[in-house]
Amino acid sequence: MIEYADRTGAVRTLPDAEAEARVRGDDRGHVFHSWSAQALIDPLPVAAGKGATFWDYQGRPYLDFSSQLVNLNLGHQHPDLVAALQRQAGRLATIQPSMANDVRGELARLIAGVAPDGLEKVFFTNGGAEANEYAVRMARQVTGRRKVLSMYRSYHGSTATAITLTGDPRRWANDGGDGGAVRFFGPYLYRSAFHAETPEQEAQRALDHLEQTILLEGPATIAAIIIETVVGTNGVLIPPPGYLDGVRALCDRHGILYIADEVMVGFGRIGEWFAIDAFGAAPDLITFAKGVNSGYAPLGGVVLSERVAAHFDETPFPGGLTYSGHPLACAPGVATFEVFARDGILERVRDLGSRVVEPALRAMAAKHPSVGEIRGRGLFWAIELVRDRETREPLVPFNATGPAAAPMAEFAAAAKQRGVWPFTHFNRTHVAPPLIISESDLVRGLAAIDEALEAADARVG
Repeated sequence: MIEYADRTGAVRTLPDAEAEARVRGDDRGHVFHSWSAQALIDPLPVAAGKGATFWDYQGRPYLDFSSQLVNLNLGHQHPDLVAALQRQAGRLATIQPSMANDVRGELARLIAGVAPDGLEKVFFTNGGAEANEYAVRMARQVTGRRKVLSMYRSYHGSTATAITLTGDPRRWANDGGDGGAVRFFGPYLYRSAFHAETPEQEAQRALDHLEQTILLEGPATIAAIIIETVVGTNGVLIPPPGYLDGVRALCDRHGILYIADEVMVGFGRIGEWFAIDAFGAAPDLITFAKGVNSGYAPLGGVVLSERVAAHFDETPFPGGLTYSGHPLACAPGVATFEVFARDGILERVRDLGSRVVEPALRAMAAKHPSVGEIRGRGLFWAIELVRDRETREPLVPFNATGPAAAPMAEFAAAAKQRGVWPFTHFNRTHVAPPLIISESDLVRGLAAIDEALEAADARVG
């Protein structure tokens, strides 16, 4: 039996059918869920979590291979993060953002300390979508321009400007919130829009396409280009060598600000504090959220370059949030830096990614006819599934729903039956476990994914 504490602090044991029925009843009766047809979903009631594992009320454990929404970088119930929250609640639970407080200031200093040179100021938000909203607002204020360029394969959040900048189909029903959004194709060699055959060709042709987009839109009308440093939900697309440097050069040439969206890949996901460090380009603004405190309380933000910050030295910034830099959110953020330093998180992510994950995925690619490509870095990888390796036909159509999405649903069900909760999107499954996952659990989870791919193999041909 597994013990867990309910919301009152009472210790109960799993399985717990009574508690499950109560949780399910409250959820189905009163909770309105995001991105869902409400009558067609049945959310899993979760009783407890620890490390890289969470349990349902039946007592079934799941390895969290999605880190929830790729935000739980330090895992469930990390004792240092929980203790930091508890200490902060006991001494100063909240304070308005116009006042200074120690934990907000310390976290801002720590973030600036790991950001690229010249990015020293931090504006805190409640999450990633707001971070992107405010970065765009800053860029428009600084440049006096309106347009913002973003990739088709992207997700930047669900608020008005962020969803309009988003490229993936979640934008379709929400479009029109910001008339300044312009989209372009980013690099994606496996399905190249530019008929490229090498990473170098893909980088150059994608940059040529971006420059043409800039020229046709009018450089003097463009405030910013926003790019996920590593495209997250839409494919774990690692930029080819030279691409982000080329984006930086185009921005410099045309007076455009470069916004690096690091909401998903910041704070260790690929083995760097900020993923941009792996590619050498220097953005004007960096947005972050998720891994900054592993989602223990809502927190995001924007890191500002000196140029952007200086614009507001004498000019008031027209924006703010009641909970900007909330102490209860910042406290586990400070603790995150302490854990990263003490436990060598960045080093272990690089090691596990190259020594354990990549070889295992390459073996899966050689074994399973449904695997078209594997790609990634650190503890952030994608397995792209296909019906035919030669034609690269996706296992399910783009934005598939209902019966058309069944092959991916079958794969996901097979993984869950083997005790792994996967991250799936369209025809891909992503490997994104908590950064503190043990090597033995990582190996076990990868083995479960390997077995579950047989469900996808059955659909090949």
